[in-house]
Amino acid sequence: MAVFTQGTPCWVDAQLPDLPAGKRFYGELFGWSFDPDRDEALLRGRRVAGLLPKRDGRMPTTWTVYLAVGDAGTAAQRVKAGGGRMVMEPYPVGPFGVLALAADPGGAVFGLRQSGDADGFEVVDEPGAFCWLEVHTREPEAVDTFYASVFGWLGRQSEPQDPAGPGPAPDYRVWSPPRSGAGAWPAAFGGRAVLTDAVPAELPGHVLAHFAVRDCDAACATAVRLGGRVLTDPHDTPHGRAAVLRDDQGARFAVLEKRAARPSG
Repeated sequence: MAVFTQGTPCWVDAQLPDLPAGKRFYGELFGWSFDPDRDEALLRGRRVAGLLPKRDGRMPTTWTVYLAVGDAGTAAQRVKAGGGRMVMEPYPVGPFGVLALAADPGGAVFGLRQSGDADGFEVVDEPGAFCWLEVHTREPEAVDTFYASVFGWLGRQSEPQDPAGPGPAPDYRVWSPPRSGAGAWPAAFGGRAVLTDAVPAELPGHVLAHFAVRDCDAACATAVRLGGRVLTDPHDTPHGRAAVLRDDQGARFAVLEKRAARPSG
């Protein structure tokens, strides 16, 4: 099992109205199989994500990224002190540890996960597995300060996608764990993008989970064939080819065909 530095992504899950349909969609798209006793997706027998039946129809259908914490109660207090809020206070889930849902100052919702006996990613950064967290926000300064103060994330401004191109570099921040050289995420694991005025106001701040794929364009074609939609067409970044998709039940996620490193915008 991977060791997760405090505050880094350790799990991702989605609650779906039609769980069997979700298994068919993601099983074919990512090559997942499923553990019937744990509501977990497996990649070659290793845990990569959770797929669960949706228990509350009022909640959005979405992917949630969980951050590793040593104590969920303490982390919840830090979230509140840092200007965020708790959507769901910490609650125990048996051998899976303690979970909670929080929101940053820009409204993006993420999870907290206090490790249990046997939980969390067993593989990341491989085709079919989670590879990147991206926070989209209209309040970049408040959000940058929040994650630095609550989790100790180290941030740096990314390079522009086309350094020779006209105009200013995009406002994109790359995040790394407070300690490098150990754990599942020794280097950058996520980034922060700004929702500009060109983005419809109905789209709130959110966390976008990225999954690695071998071929971004082929993955998009497969998703459409399975009933999903392409929200942002495949495009090249300095580190890979990416696209934003919506599954056949409305959950947004991204796919990344990696080049040499994780995405930077």
